[in-house]
Amino acid sequence: MQKIVECVPNFSEGRDQTKIEQIAAAIRSVDGVQLLDIDPGKDTNRTVMTLVGDPQGIMEAAFQAIAKAAELIDMSTHRGAHPRLGATDVCPFIPVSGITMDECSELARRLGKRVGEELDIPVYLYEKAAVRPERSNLADIRSGEYEGLAQKLRHPEWQPDFGPARFNPKSGAVVIGSREFLIAYNVNLNTRDMRIANEIAGLIRESGRPQKDDEGRILRDADGEALRIPGIFKACKAVGWYLEQFGRAQISINLTDYHQTPPHLVFDACCRLAEERGVRVTGSELVGLIPLQAMLEAGRYYLHKQKKSAGVTEAELVHMAVLSLGLADLGPFDPAQKIIDYRLSGKGPLISMKLDGFIDLLSSEAPAPGGGSVAALCGALSCALSSMVAALTYGKKGYESVYVEMDAVGVQAQRLKDEFSQDIDRDTEAFNQVMAAWRLPKKTVEEITARKQAIEEATRMATLVPLTVLQRCRQAVDLAAAVAKSGNKNSLSDAAVAAATVRAAAEGAFVNVCINLPGIADEVFKNDIRQQAQKIKEETVALSQALLQEIEQQLEG
Repeated sequence: MQKIVECVPNFSEGRDQTKIEQIAAAIRSVDGVQLLDIDPGKDTNRTVMTLVGDPQGIMEAAFQAIAKAAELIDMSTHRGAHPRLGATDVCPFIPVSGITMDECSELARRLGKRVGEELDIPVYLYEKAAVRPERSNLADIRSGEYEGLAQKLRHPEWQPDFGPARFNPKSGAVVIGSREFLIAYNVNLNTRDMRIANEIAGLIRESGRPQKDDEGRILRDADGEALRIPGIFKACKAVGWYLEQFGRAQISINLTDYHQTPPHLVFDACCRLAEERGVRVTGSELVGLIPLQAMLEAGRYYLHKQKKSAGVTEAELVHMAVLSLGLADLGPFDPAQKIIDYRLSGKGPLISMKLDGFIDLLSSEAPAPGGGSVAALCGALSCALSSMVAALTYGKKGYESVYVEMDAVGVQAQRLKDEFSQDIDRDTEAFNQVMAAWRLPKKTVEEITARKQAIEEATRMATLVPLTVLQRCRQAVDLAAAVAKSGNKNSLSDAAVAAATVRAAAEGAFVNVCINLPGIADEVFKNDIRQQAQKIKEETVALSQALLQEIEQQLEG
């Protein structure tokens, strides 16, 4: 699997477009790196950039961006609503695929060392890359901000991890680290009163708010530390501020673990707390990118609140999330640009084709797409039908007892449908890799050995793709059986076609496994795959045949 790292540097410039573009150009100059998003803020005077790429490319791009920011930005004249420590305020590495958090932490340390030595800027390591536990929290490192940095550097406990222990008035300091995916998310209020935004921020953030007596004085412990009342959400940081550009207050939120605290729960809590204070939430704003999973969870959550089934298409779930969270409140929200999964990988060429184009290509002399892609298509069609029947059952009078079951069936059917759809292209890609391996040169001993190994690896993959399709078929036949048994009886024929298409998918996937096995030298691998495929195929075909017979009897009766 390719190693992909995300990096989200924050620069203390959000107003001068020329400077912002120069920093972006420094990133774009590095091969193997994609600059996915540039999100400037005038009031915060800060720009968040999101880039992805291989580890070496990302580290080089981050260094070039930090160097360019140090050249262009003078922190002695910087003013903005967001807390900041330097020209490049923070630069985190986030694992996306094929790479561990420890590897990202090592990237952060290597970058920190280079920045300190070559740019003469103090560097602090934070989060997972921190070498001192008291520096893991970004807010603790940034306490006092740029204005307090000179004094901070005089204290032994705040000596930088890399770079000089002296104040750099032009560039300040930079905080570099590694962390989980952070969602920068702001909730908009219909008031100019920043006090209300701050109050709500104190109620929702994990660190909470100071405990006060009846006269409003902060209560303290024996050591003089303020006593605090914990907030509602874990892994949540929040402050309130005022946006001059839009004439409203805003709750600025960082969700450091969206699995633990997702945006939709925070949004609803803000809505409730705002209403208690006589103001309204008008919508929200996403700064940077968001994982698809967070959007899908939000879509399902709001559909369930409306007492609707969540077994709808991915596009509909995203649409529901955008509407419900009011993500277009301050400007257009384009899922293709704001969801990181969509930026990293688009749909394959086959699944993106119009139906007639796919059929015409299939009927041509081109060796791919072929039976393997068609088998995957049959699986997708089966799951689409099961999802349809589930949706026609959920919410229909007389079927109340199976609402929960049909909702679960719809959600699973949509998931499998999308995975089968991706397999349409995966099968053809695997075939093309086999053909490419066979075309490798074979003039020298080294070339012959490399070619043989490439053919073996490509053929294994060409076998595993249809095996995965076959494994999904076993799940899909259960979905067809569920909607046939408990679903809307007016759609019984659709359940029958779901059973028929999944049977075709299973038999098609099985023969595509079999045709590749002779080209594999590893006998243990071959025997294991053959036994797995035979068992799954026989079970899936038997279940689909029995289901079809049962449905036909019901229809004839």
